Amino acid sequence: MDLQFLDAKATFEERAAVDALPEGAARDQLLPALHAVNDRVGWISQGALNYICEKLHVPPADAYGVASFYSLFSLTERPERVVHVCTDLACRVNGADTVCDTLTEHVGPAGKARGGVTWLRSPCLGVCEKAPAALAFEAGDPAGSELLAPATGAEVVLAAGRSPATEEGAAPVLHQTDRESLKLLHRVGAVDPESLDDYRATGGYAALRNALQLGPNGVIREVTDSGLMGRGGAAFPTGRKWEGAARQPALPHYLVCNADESEPGTFKDRVLLEGDPFALVEAMTIAGFATGATLGYLYLRGEYPRARRLVQNAIDVARERGFLGTDIMGHEGFSFDIEIRRGAGAYICGEETAIFNSIEGFRGEPRSKPPFPTEQGLFGKPTVVNNVETLVNVPLILTAGYAAYREIGTEKSAGPKLFCLSGNVRKPGVYEVPFGTTLRELLELAGGVPEGRELRAVLLGGAAGGFVRPDELDLPLTMEDARAAGTTLGSGVVLALDDKADLGGFLLRIASFFRDESCGQCVPCRIGTVRQEEAVSRIVGGRKLSTGADDLALLREVGQVMRDSSICGLGQTAWNAIESAVERLGALDGAES
Repeated sequence: MDLQFLDAKATFEERAAVDALPEGAARDQLLPALHAVNDRVGWISQGALNYICEKLHVPPADAYGVASFYSLFSLTERPERVVHVCTDLACRVNGADTVCDTLTEHVGPAGKARGGVTWLRSPCLGVCEKAPAALAFEAGDPAGSELLAPATGAEVVLAAGRSPATEEGAAPVLHQTDRESLKLLHRVGAVDPESLDDYRATGGYAALRNALQLGPNGVIREVTDSGLMGRGGAAFPTGRKWEGAARQPALPHYLVCNADESEPGTFKDRVLLEGDPFALVEAMTIAGFATGATLGYLYLRGEYPRARRLVQNAIDVARERGFLGTDIMGHEGFSFDIEIRRGAGAYICGEETAIFNSIEGFRGEPRSKPPFPTEQGLFGKPTVVNNVETLVNVPLILTAGYAAYREIGTEKSAGPKLFCLSGNVRKPGVYEVPFGTTLRELLELAGGVPEGRELRAVLLGGAAGGFVRPDELDLPLTMEDARAAGTTLGSGVVLALDDKADLGGFLLRIASFFRDESCGQCVPCRIGTVRQEEAVSRIVGGRKLSTGADDLALLREVGQVMRDSSICGLGQTAWNAIESAVERLGALDGAES
């Protein structure tokens, strides 16, 4: 390939970062290469981009398109130290604006370098239970990071002026003390997440042993009979997905674990990754065995340094002890391994086909379907995509049996479910309950709203979800009941707003989020999210170009067009939360702000 480059040359540090990639690296190493340079230097220069393209034989224009797609990368020079301050939904209602005001006063405006540091307003950092949150990053060899959550303005200012004190935040804490009732979270906080012996002492790898005895078809049958549905939001039957990939004749097959939980208000997968990483490694190994995959990719949020370290440790230890690699657990001919692929800040990469493009070294834009991933997915081969929570249900099914699993929850929504409670509640965190628990019961587990306040609304399912009124709290939390009520459980977000919450500003943030995160590939979403934000901004700010009724009519029309004609779920759901606020809460009627 005749690649055309500009004259810029890479520095010694940039070349060293790229040279650390595996020998013979190809285009699918583009994202790791960009991370390597960004980690080492703090930004990606034209010289570094040239050098990456020479090594990987990628056209420079393509590489620029990929590098500019992700929010964690910078193509313009910036200081080695960057502080990301979350201004998304949960942090917004818990004081993020105050943190930003303090930083503006003492460090300078967002995005402006001052004293060797800059700070940026960031989308959700995935620590909503500890809102408000900030993540300090410093490039170097090695790079360092420090999570501050919950954070005060003064603490973030101090962090901006020093090298990161630690590479990660604190371990997750559960508020549910009755561990006998917990199926998915029973190890979190109770065992050492770095110890394979602790994991095995609490039942670890019994499920894989059972899987090897059942055989691939037997495993798929157990998962199918259990009624397990995807926990990422789409609720597709897991056994059906596995069977669809397993029967494809094309080889190789791939498994992708979607750990890029970027839905604002979602953090359950992070708690599992940090508190019970061996469970995910075992679950992915079982899925690989059942579907005929020999390699699994864990696509992990770039903002999760602690999870990355703990899961990488679990992968390395499992491989050393014979639970990954070749002839796993002495089962001749069964080979499976896992590679972590770090995301770089793009909500759209939570869409299953966008993950494929990202891993392959392209912009993380969704693909048109069909063909479906189980037929032609990663690298054009049959691929299964499941999120973390879905996968960690599998060992439970294979140890307890599908019949016992179906006794948890309801007939149509089987098993336990994790919910992420945040916003204006006393004890925010991840809660595990059986499907069918009511929203009222779940909020009571979290202590309800703070004393002296009243509940105004609950956002279910995150920015792509819908609102529930205080008089609807007896809603059973099942897939079917949520649909009947005109809302969705989505990825498990339960974000409470009290009577002091700025609902108009909250909705404007949702509109801004979708505008920022639209990949721009299709016109309905690219233009629609901008028009939606403009209309909400006019109504909330009292700067209407016409009457409020006309603005609402425009919102409805734009929202319906996005829902009907966008390529992927981002555009199709970008109007959901705002629509439900208008229809169920009477928001944006000219009186709300």
